[in-house]
Amino acid sequence: MNYKRFALALALATMAGPVAAQEVWLQIEAQNTGNGAVASAQDYAERIDNVEAYDLNGSSWYAIVVGPFDEAEIAEQRRALRAQRLIPGDSFTNTGNSFGDRVWPEGDAPQVDLAQAEEDAPVASPNQDNPDFAEAAPETVPEPEPEPAPEPDETVAEARRSEAQLTREEKQQLQIALQWAGFYDGAIDAAFGRGTRGSMSFWQDENGYEPTGVLTTRQRADLIGQYNAVLDGLGLAEVTDSTAGITVSMPTELVAFDRYEPPFAHYEAVDGAEVDAKVLLISQRGQRADLYGLYDILQTLEIVPPEGERERRESGFTLIGRNGRIVSQTEARLENGEIKGFTLIWPANDEDRRTRLIDEMIASFDTMPGQVMPDLVGEPTEDQSVDLLSGLAIRKPKLVRSGFYVSRRGEVLTTSEAVAECSRITLDDDVEATVKASDDARGLALLEPGQALAPRQHATFLSGVPRLNSDVILSGYSFGGQLGAPSLTYGTLAAMTGLNEEDDIRRYDLASMEGDMGGPVFDTGGVVLGLLRDAPIEGRSLPEGVSFATDVATIRDFLVGAGVTPRTDRATEDLPQGQIERRAGDMTVLVGCWE
Repeated sequence: MNYKRFALALALATMAGPVAAQEVWLQIEAQNTGNGAVASAQDYAERIDNVEAYDLNGSSWYAIVVGPFDEAEIAEQRRALRAQRLIPGDSFTNTGNSFGDRVWPEGDAPQVDLAQAEEDAPVASPNQDNPDFAEAAPETVPEPEPEPAPEPDETVAEARRSEAQLTREEKQQLQIALQWAGFYDGAIDAAFGRGTRGSMSFWQDENGYEPTGVLTTRQRADLIGQYNAVLDGLGLAEVTDSTAGITVSMPTELVAFDRYEPPFAHYEAVDGAEVDAKVLLISQRGQRADLYGLYDILQTLEIVPPEGERERRESGFTLIGRNGRIVSQTEARLENGEIKGFTLIWPANDEDRRTRLIDEMIASFDTMPGQVMPDLVGEPTEDQSVDLLSGLAIRKPKLVRSGFYVSRRGEVLTTSEAVAECSRITLDDDVEATVKASDDARGLALLEPGQALAPRQHATFLSGVPRLNSDVILSGYSFGGQLGAPSLTYGTLAAMTGLNEEDDIRRYDLASMEGDMGGPVFDTGGVVLGLLRDAPIEGRSLPEGVSFATDVATIRDFLVGAGVTPRTDRATEDLPQGQIERRAGDMTVLVGCWE
C-alpha cells in the first residue's frame, strides 16, 4: 500500500477550542517485549505522528499508542486513521491509567547491544598461503521482491451471493455489530432493508471501503473483528458460582472472587489490572416486593450514581448509574421466588468495551434453580459499619445540617450555608426540597418540600423578649443523622447581642456541634427563641460552649418576605421534659446537601 504520512493538521484542527478535562490515547498494538514495542512504534511513526510506547504496569506487555487526544476528539481520530488504513480496525481508547514508563521515543526499554553482538561474532582470519582467500568482489544485493498484491475483493454481485448464504443468526450478528459501532439503530431482525443497507454504506465509507451498501466477505470479517477486538485482554470466560447459583461470563483478567456478603458475591479488581473494575453477583430469595426493595436500596449506594437510565419491570429491572468516575449497570430478574442478577462497575469514558462486555454478560447469564445464597455466609469483618450495606458504601450527602418546620405546608427554615452549591437537597433523607428563599447576609434559607407534607409540629416563635440567663434547649442532628433522631442540648441565654454588639444575634452558653447548625433553640415552654448559626467571627477559636443564634425578629422579617406568616406566642409555663422532647423531634428536620 502506498502510505502517506498522516499529518498533524487533523489533530490540530480537532483540538481547537476549550481544553478537555482528561487526555486519552488510541491503543493500536501490544507487544510482549520491549524491543518489539520499540520496533513497532518506530514502524508506525514513519506514517503517523505522535506515536509512543509504554510498558503496562503489572504485566510484561507494552502498549503502542497514538496521542494524547481530548476525549471529545478520540472517536474522530480513530475513524480518520482507520479510513486511511494506518491503524488496525480493533484499535481502542486507553485512558492511560495502566501506563508505566514510556519506552519510546525515550525511555528504559531493554535494548540489544549491536556493537557487542558484532564483537562476539566469529571472524575469519585472512591467510595469504590460502589460495582460496582473495579479496572478494563487491556482492550484488538482489532487490527485494515486491509484496504480492492483495487478492481482489468481491464484486457487489459476488458479495450479494455470499451474503445470501448467511444464516439468520449471522445476519443478526452483523446488525448488532453495526449497532455497536454506532451506524445502525433499527431492529435486530436479520432483514437487510434500507436502514441496514444505509448503515453498511456508512460503515464502509468510514473504514476506507467503497460505500456500496453490500458487505463483502472480507468486510464482514473486518466488522465482526472490530466488534470483538475490544474484548481482547479481558480474559472473558464463563464463571460458575455455585453458592450464588449463577453462571455468567466475566473479565477474569480484571476481577476475581473476594467474599460473600449476602445478597452479594463480590468479585474485586485484580492487583495490577489494566482496568479498575468490579462485579457483583446478586442472589436471594424473595418476591416482587423484595425485588422492588432491592431496586430502591441499590440507588442509595455509592456504586450507583444518581444519574443514569432506570427501568423497573414486573419481574426484573435495569439500573444504570453514571458520573465522571464510574458507570455501573445492574441487571436483575425474579423467577420462581429467586432474585438473581449482577452488577458491573466500570471506569467512565470506556463505553466501547463496557457495552460490549455488558452484552456478553447478559447473553451468558444463567441460573441454577433452587441454588440461592444463604442469608448467613462468609465471616464478619472488623470494617462492618452502618454506612455499609453488604460491604458496599451507602451514598451520603456532602453536608448535613439541621432545620425545622415553620408552616403547616412543611416549609423548613435552615441556614443558607447548609444549602449552598447543592445539586439536590433532601429533608430527612428521602423528601426532595428546593430553596424557596435565601438571605446570605442573615444566614437564612427557606426550603420548600417537593411533595405535600403535614408535619405534626411547626414552630411557634416568641413574641416578646427572652429573659437573660434563662434555661434553653437546642434541638439538632448533632451527629449528622447517625442516631435517627435529633439530640437535645441544654444551656442558658448568655447575652442579648453578639460579641461585637450585633443586635440580630443572641449568644448562648451552649455546647453545640456542627450538625446542630440550623436547628431551633427553645425556651422551657417549647417556644422558639432563634435558629442556631455559625459564629459570626472568622479566624478565631472561641471557648467551648459559646454558641450563637439568629433572633426571632430577624427570622420573622425573613419569613414574611418569603410569603410565610410565622406563628407567635408569649412565653408559657414550663413543659414536662417528655413533651419538649416530642415537640422537638416532630419539628426538627435533617437537611442534606448532595453533590
